[in-house]
Amino acid sequence: MRRSATILTLGLLTLAGVLANPLGPVREALAQSAAERAALDRYLLARRSFEATANAYWQAVGEKRRVRTEKRRRGQAVGPRDYVLSQPPVYKGPARPPSAVPPSRDPTPSRPPVPVISDFLAAARAEFGFVPDRPRDELEFKRAYAQAARDAGLTREQIVGIYAFETGGNGTHDLQAGLLHNRPGARAISAAIGYNQLLSTTTIGLLAEHGDRFVATLRREAQTMTGRERTAMLRKAEILQRMVAFTRSVKFAWSEHDDLSKTRGGMGVHAAVLDRDIGPLLQVQNLRTSVGFARARGVKRTLTAAELQMMNFTGAGNGIDLVMMPNALRPKVPTSNFFQRSGYERNPIAKRTATVAGLYDAVESRIDRASQNAGARAMASAY
Repeated sequence: MRRSATILTLGLLTLAGVLANPLGPVREALAQSAAERAALDRYLLARRSFEATANAYWQAVGEKRRVRTEKRRRGQAVGPRDYVLSQPPVYKGPARPPSAVPPSRDPTPSRPPVPVISDFLAAARAEFGFVPDRPRDELEFKRAYAQAARDAGLTREQIVGIYAFETGGNGTHDLQAGLLHNRPGARAISAAIGYNQLLSTTTIGLLAEHGDRFVATLRREAQTMTGRERTAMLRKAEILQRMVAFTRSVKFAWSEHDDLSKTRGGMGVHAAVLDRDIGPLLQVQNLRTSVGFARARGVKRTLTAAELQMMNFTGAGNGIDLVMMPNALRPKVPTSNFFQRSGYERNPIAKRTATVAGLYDAVESRIDRASQNAGARAMASAY
């Protein structure tokens, strides 16, 4: 009873205080609101200034990239003035206050999950009646891969280096990006699969451009076989021919291939990378294309593993620029020159290394380290 009386007394005193100064809570709320508005204004002013600077920087990067492309097309020399030589601007203003984030009216749409091996296999069976012939062991796939590389004119150093960089020197033929260490809760981060991490979009492009040759290779191989083996290989060639026709159902363009890769049929096509006969042909052709691109641009010498990885890493157009850059210029040119803004901001290696020289050092160091691992040594022995 005494406790209830105390609580009642405190309540009455509090109410009395509010009644005595009824505008106190209102003034406090207004003061807080004014402070939030001031913080928001400072943030927005700083952010707008930064975005204006950043947009100008990345516009300059794009313009100079176009100039370099045109110069190389004309056979003209590219020099320091053809690059942006400063690092990308970094925002250093006030942190974003909570009031800068409006309440969400609609739930943010969730991104579709990245398809995994089981999805590719299910789609291949459903769309093409295709079940990849998986290797009996990893060495069998490595031998087929090494044979295809030799036939394509690739060197041992190149294929071991690419394998070491992309898989850490221990990757399997069905390794998917994000799942190298297979830690609890690990998730695939892209559809990239295999020894040189072939994207599903790339698989479609390779089949659309080179598929007839791959089909012919399977049919020649069938002629060396008899009985069920020959029948199975001819059937695989026929399925592959249908896959090739599917990839050619759209215009030959990266954006078209990317859209196609996200369909059920596109996922089924990507399962071909897992096949012990087709997978090595696809992956090696991707590297062979980069080598051919470099030769067409005047690079007649054999590319190092790091140079070939640069083309695999940034795309042929940017990669050839990295390959042809004189050593003296590499410490001066920021890596930002070879990326779109969004790609650069998502790429920890490009940001961390800062310059082309730093990027080369990081790639070469990783190749050297990972080449000592068991899988990389087995790849070298298989060549």
